[in-house]
Amino acid sequence: MRYTESLADSPALHHRAGKGLFFNYRSFLWLALGTLLACFASNGIWDLSIAAWLYPTFFLRFTRTHKPLIALAGVWLANVVSIIFVLYESRFPGGPTVILFGAFLIFATIFTLPYLLDRLLTERIGSRSVLLMTLVFPLGRVACEYLLSFVPFGGVFSLGYTQHSNLPLLQLLSVTGVYGISFLITWFASVVAWIWEQRFFWDRIRPLTLLYTGVLVLILLGGGIRLAFFTPSAQTVRIAGVTVSKATSRHASKYIHGEHIDLAQARTAFTIISNELFALSQREARAGAKIVIWAEKDVLTLEDDKAHLIERAQSLAQQEHIYLEMGLAVVHKQATSLELLQNQAILINPEGKVVWTYNKAHPVPGLENIPPGDGTVPVSTTPYGRLANVLCFDADFPSLLQQAGHKGIDIMLVPALDWAGIDPWHTQHATFRAIENGYSLVRQTSQGLSETVDYQGHILAATDYYTTDQQTMVAAVPIQGTWTLYAQIGDLFSWLCCAGLFLLTRLAIFMRSQPQTLAK
Repeated sequence: MRYTESLADSPALHHRAGKGLFFNYRSFLWLALGTLLACFASNGIWDLSIAAWLYPTFFLRFTRTHKPLIALAGVWLANVVSIIFVLYESRFPGGPTVILFGAFLIFATIFTLPYLLDRLLTERIGSRSVLLMTLVFPLGRVACEYLLSFVPFGGVFSLGYTQHSNLPLLQLLSVTGVYGISFLITWFASVVAWIWEQRFFWDRIRPLTLLYTGVLVLILLGGGIRLAFFTPSAQTVRIAGVTVSKATSRHASKYIHGEHIDLAQARTAFTIISNELFALSQREARAGAKIVIWAEKDVLTLEDDKAHLIERAQSLAQQEHIYLEMGLAVVHKQATSLELLQNQAILINPEGKVVWTYNKAHPVPGLENIPPGDGTVPVSTTPYGRLANVLCFDADFPSLLQQAGHKGIDIMLVPALDWAGIDPWHTQHATFRAIENGYSLVRQTSQGLSETVDYQGHILAATDYYTTDQQTMVAAVPIQGTWTLYAQIGDLFSWLCCAGLFLLTRLAIFMRSQPQTLAK
């Protein structure tokens, strides 16, 4: 028997081509089931990792048994439903704006394109090779995810993030980045959809089934070996993350709520917050912490008062011989509100000198109306390894964080500020950058999950803002990172997927109409 037999000989093709196909209402059940599963695989707080592997299979079953227009419309509506579900569960501050909703509709449209490509190309490519046919959908999905990583929302919708708890699988990040996991998930869907079309006839499906299973087993085995035999063994440094308590935040907010903002009252509120942060930092330093990190925008300061705040931090760092990473927001008084001018992270060394002042490279669209920073990740060599820093949403952009991996960073500091609707998944996404680039990552988060992981993704410490009043995270963090292929080659895998999709499209357009076969 021939391995890549012509689809013309397959019962699936005759089923596709029949007139009764348009009226195949049973397939709409698969669309409905896929839509339900997609809602729990959209990178939200209720994600189920298994749902990400299953829902594309049902979508492909639907699209391959309908004419292209019906297939496209059905999957697009399903994607819109899952997007609306994500907006609902994310509970954006102030609610989803028209611009935000419009952007998400565009995402739903873009993620429909891989299904359209699969529907239009697979029959022709399948006459040449079943293996190549099954690659159309995963290549299309990776190409869409990669291109969307350059828009203001970054790569938050990558399917790979749904697998955050599968450490053996996540080791693939060190080679391909998050897109390699998305490829595996969607290739699985494409293979299973084809097996379904073959009515699970073993003689037909055996070669491709064994091929995919072998690839997946090798990846999981390799990840398991990396976890078992190449665990981080370097010396560690004690790092403490501190965040203003909810009680102090409530107390301070009384001074800046009302119809008008009074400068004196605003300064009182800011002082209450900064006093607690300095006291917590001193406490952790005296308990043995060598690096102390605050959350993003944990302290607010007026532009005129910023220098005095930094002087206090310099004095504390010098007195306690620590590296102090401050997350602060520089604000300007308006009539009824405080306008954000700068979102910064400032690192001060034990000599009391400012090592860097970093401005957020990717302000959150619709929530932070400030100029972005220059996108250069700061780096400093210390007795505790090479340190680097980004702020919160910056970690959703793999290409930005890859700068640090390429520079041989050992510890990445990430002050962050979330909200209940994206807790804990936003922190879980950020930890992917540690495995990709070979460094430990410390994310201190206000109003969300604070977490420290090593370069294999092991959780070293974690605490959640909503489960404790006083959120302090202390971890022993390896001071030496590791080499990863991804840090050196970047998104080469994604570019290869884009190139592969282009070549398969050309093959489908220009190949001869006669079915060809390949030897088993």
